[in-house]
Amino acid sequence: MAINSLTTIFRRTGWLAATLLAVLSTSTVNADVKLPNVFGDHMVLQQGQKNKVWGVAEAGEAITVSINGQNQKATAAADGNWSVMLDPLAVGGPFELSVKGKNEIKFTDVLVGEVWVCSGQSNMQWSVNASNDADIERLAAKFPMIRMINFPQVGTQEVKWSHDNHKWMVCSPETAGNFSAVGYFFARQLHQTLGVPVGMVNNAWGGSACEAWIRRDLLNADPLYKPMMDQWAQMEATFADLGGKEKDLTDEQKKQLQGLRGAMGGNHRPANIYNGVLKSHLGYGIKGAIWYQGESNAGRAYQYRDLGCNPVLLHLFYGACCR
Repeated sequence: MAINSLTTIFRRTGWLAATLLAVLSTSTVNADVKLPNVFGDHMVLQQGQKNKVWGVAEAGEAITVSINGQNQKATAAADGNWSVMLDPLAVGGPFELSVKGKNEIKFTDVLVGEVWVCSGQSNMQWSVNASNDADIERLAAKFPMIRMINFPQVGTQEVKWSHDNHKWMVCSPETAGNFSAVGYFFARQLHQTLGVPVGMVNNAWGGSACEAWIRRDLLNADPLYKPMMDQWAQMEATFADLGGKEKDLTDEQKKQLQGLRGAMGGNHRPANIYNGVLKSHLGYGIKGAIWYQGESNAGRAYQYRDLGCNPVLLHLFYGACCR
């Protein structure tokens, strides 16, 4: 996980007297235990399997994660990262999940049931608010055992570790309008059929291309995607070149730079969504994923047959999420 926990902050102060004096003062700040935003009040944990809980703390800090009578311990590594695996939990709750190091974090109203990722592009992003009979659907959405967390649309080549302003929502007439419609109706069917809590992790991004969801090294390793990756490498080189001499550009070059800037942070660039969205919650225990994407790759349908349905993408959802 690409995140560094900084535990020392250096503050420099200086002043001028008869001669110049420089004084360097150093203070050490202990890093608090922190978890990514996929862990929070009202979350749902997957029943019947081990569930990973992870975060950062000060290097060497002892961490204890507790829920429903079990305690799992870890020690933060040199880079501050730590993780534990919870023993399988049976359907139930609400529980409290406690994470304790030098500070303590408590997550309340935690349920155990079925957890699914709802992902893809606009068909999955489409909200209950935008659906047929939205007013009736919202009024009827009295299912407190259904929860959803919506992730933001962030495209970047740098790993985004957490999205702190995005929290788990309990399904109610006040919140359901912001749920993915497909995700909500899927969760409602599961809940009514199985009679268990259901948590939905919604990371859909309208218009996204399949390659934006996949790690760049995996794409680079497959000759099938070399033309696509070479094209992006050329675009990135052009963007870097133009961006380095922005003040001297012609109007045409400025327009080209503006278009490239949008592409660099967009939802088609390989690995942009993997790094900016997906990586922040890969590892969270799930039962499976519902994937509603393909239109943005329709012009490359034969490539998508391998890209969207091959073990690369399946591994991301069913492998990394479930370990």
